[in-house]
Formats: sequence, structure tokens, C-alpha cells
Amino acid sequence: MGVGTAGPVAGGGPIAVTLGAFDAHRPPSAELVADCVHCGFCLPTCPTYVLWGEEMDSPRGRIHLMQQGLQGEPMTDSMVGHFDACLGCMACVTACPSGVQYDRLIEATRAQVERRHERSTSEKAYREGIFALFPYPSRLRKARAGLRLYQRSGLSRLVRRSGVLDRLSPTLAAMESLAPQLGRAEPIPSRTRARGTKRGTVGMLLGCVQREFFPGVNAATVRVLSAEGFEVVAPPAQGCCGALSSHSGREEEAQRFARDLIAELERADVDHVVVNSAGCGSAMKDYVHLLADDPEWAGRAEALSAKVRDVAEILFDAGPVSTRHPLDVTIAYHDACHLGHAQGIRSQPRELLRGIPGLTLREIADRDICCGSAGVYNILNPVPARELGDLKAANVLATGAELLVTANPGCLMQVASSIERSGRTMALAHTIEVLDASIRGLPPTSLGIPGTAVTVPPQ
Repeated sequence: MGVGTAGPVAGGGPIAVTLGAFDAHRPPSAELVADCVHCGFCLPTCPTYVLWGEEMDSPRGRIHLMQQGLQGEPMTDSMVGHFDACLGCMACVTACPSGVQYDRLIEATRAQVERRHERSTSEKAYREGIFALFPYPSRLRKARAGLRLYQRSGLSRLVRRSGVLDRLSPTLAAMESLAPQLGRAEPIPSRTRARGTKRGTVGMLLGCVQREFFPGVNAATVRVLSAEGFEVVAPPAQGCCGALSSHSGREEEAQRFARDLIAELERADVDHVVVNSAGCGSAMKDYVHLLADDPEWAGRAEALSAKVRDVAEILFDAGPVSTRHPLDVTIAYHDACHLGHAQGIRSQPRELLRGIPGLTLREIADRDICCGSAGVYNILNPVPARELGDLKAANVLATGAELLVTANPGCLMQVASSIERSGRTMALAHTIEVLDASIRGLPPTSLGIPGTAVTVPPQ
């Protein structure tokens, strides 16, 4: 049993750190654990506590389990179950008056779980299957082709109506229901020139799910950045940023993805790196911590992290130069957790959207509660994810808005699935797609809002 450095607990006493549940490689910090004073401000913001009212499924409850592990308690199935149930939404970080860095704690804990906890053979195989597919754009591209054929054949509608997958496997049913309706691929040029006066050169993360399942978002991102005076460099060989791996405790895998992407973007030699997926942006801004122990990469990671900007962040900071044409539409804006809570970006996308003439923005009740997507949470934990998705969908529909706008592919898939399950319909779009429609002078129908058919002009 390894021994770690002692630290204070709430109230001033020491923690005798014996690392029972954890090994000596980056265990959850005793000092950070001690920052929690168990005040309870996190409770109403925690999705799993909201669902179940169970103390050990709240942030302070999980921190208590971490403390027990540091004091010598073994890593039990029950302990792991409470850690696995956490969505990693970081709403508790926003709510905490003591500045508890729960994000650091849960990420360190999950890495320990992945190394030290023996999962069942079936669970291990399922998780390995997920991580053998989603972080690899080339593999997703092949899966996309089969999925698009499945959707166009009409078989997807038949399967959903029958409910056969729900009876056979809730996890497979969750994966099938989350798949967005796929259109044509939209390849991104490796370099796109700025229109008008050039204001800078930015690299662009293409992503994995974003690139293959939401290609229109990347295409809109390039058009808007170009229209706003930015030259866009999108290295075609870039791979995964490592977000899914990092947020799931797969530390070495995440570090490998991060090193490869850093090297690729370094060669691009850009002023900033623009990201249009909230989870990816959060992970890339955290490279400085992910690779802090690597003497060869720590400095390079810090330099890259300092360049990363969410697309709403960089557009807001630069200010608009292209004309915004009117869009007469009422939208509900959903804060993706890794944009609002993890990156603190809330006002920028709202102000960009409010800058569009004719657009009305409505807020969603309980907007700080996660929709249940949380990376791969909704396919690893489909039942609570579905409950959270249904709660979010009900609040979204209650706004009476015509269009739901958010900034993360997982959120788009999750809320779309829940709205469909409710028997209602609603158009959904990424923030950048709304800005793109306004700049190009397109009508609301271009965003999927019912109305008179429209022919979209050539790009």
C-alpha cells in the first residue's frame, strides 16, 4: 500500500494518506479533497443527485469516497459505481463557493479506476469497442457510410417504432436513437483564405464525431471565420484531441492523442486554434495538465493550450465585420456543460446570437443541469442519461422556441433523441450554423425550421 503526502481536511485536521484505493501515480490530491467544506451548494446542480437524492451520488459524496480511498479504504464495486455515475458536467465547479476543483479530482480518480478496477468481461469489451471507434475519424467514416444506408432504407424508422432494441439491449437502443440524420459529406479545405482584410490565421480542429456526423458545422465554421477576416488552416491529417479518453480516465491514450495533435498543429504555425465542440475545447485547454509530467511535451502542451479558443470566444473577442442579415426566428440556447461550466463561456455565444437582427433568444429553465450526453455517458449509462435528456427536452419545448441552439455535437444528438421520444419536433442547430445563415442571408428554413421550401445558394 503506497504512502502519499498528508494534507489538511475541512476543519483543519490532517489526512493520513495511505492510498488504499489508489496507486501512487497521480491519485486525487489530498489538498484538493480538503478544500471541500461539505456545504451542499453543489447538490441542486448535480444531475445524479437531482435524479436520485443519494448523497454518494453528489460531488461532496464522491469527494468523501475519494478521501476514504486516500485514507486506506479499498476500491470497491460500490465506490466505482458512484464514480462511474458522475457525468463530469462540472456544474458543481460553477456552484462551489469554496473553489473546489472537482474537475481535477474526478479526472484523477477515473484514471485510477481504469487502472485498478477489474470490470466484467462484457463491460470491458463494450468499453473497448466504444474507444476503438469514436476517437478514430477514419473508422467513423466507414461506420457513417453504413449508418447512412441504414437510415435511407427506412429501416431505422421501423426499428425505432418496433422498440425491439429497447427490449434486447438498452445500450444498443441508446446508440441507435442518438444517431443524427446523416446528409452528404462536406470536406474541409486544408486552407481557406480570409475574405476582405485579413485579421489573423487560425488553425481549426476538425474533430471526430463533429467531422463525420455533423460536417455542416465544420463547413459553417470555416465560412464564418473566413467572412470575419480569418485565414483558416485545417490540417487534414489531424486526429482525435483525446477528449473522450481523457474524460473517461484513459490517461495514456489521451496523452498519445494529445501529443499527435499538438505536433500537427505546431506545423500549421497559427495564431490561435479554433474549436467548435465544447468537450474538445475543454480537453485541449487542459493539455497543460494532461502532459504536465512529461518533460518533452509539457512546454509544448502549455503553448498549444494557450492558443485554443472556442469559435464563439474568438468571434466575440474580434468583433463582427461581416453584415448580419435578419433571421426572424425564436431560439432556445442550451449551454453545453464543457462550454459553460468547464470553459466559462456563456455570454459570448448569446451576444453573438443577439447580434442577429430579428432573432429572439429565450432561456431554458434549469439551464445548468446537464442534458445527459456527457461524452459517452449516454451510451455507457443509458437509463439516467435518458431521464436527464427527457427533463432537458421538456424544458426546451416549454420555451416555445422554434429552434434549439447549442455548441456541442453530443448535446445536439442527446436532445434531438429526447424530443423525438416525446412525440414533438423541433429544429436544432449549432451556434455557428445560425451565424452562417445570417451572414449568407439565408431564411430560417435553411436551419430546418418548417416553412416554404428554399434553395440554398452555392457555397
